[in-house]
Amino acid sequence: MKEIQRAPDRIDQEIRAADALERARLLPPGPERNEALKLASLLRCTADSPGPVFAKRGRPRK
Repeated sequence: MKEIQRAPDRIDQEIRAADALERARLLPPGPERNEALKLASLLRCTADSPGPVFAKRGRPRK
């Protein structure tokens, strides 16, 4: 299997997201934990995003 090389900043984002999730899981149940879990989820989505997407050249869409 070919491994995908990622930019260092993307790895940093993944580490931050994992840390935020771990800290959120350690909090006692309540509104503060819910907000922390939402933030961790947002960080994970940001880390998983593919980055800029460019239009393909050639025939235009219908």
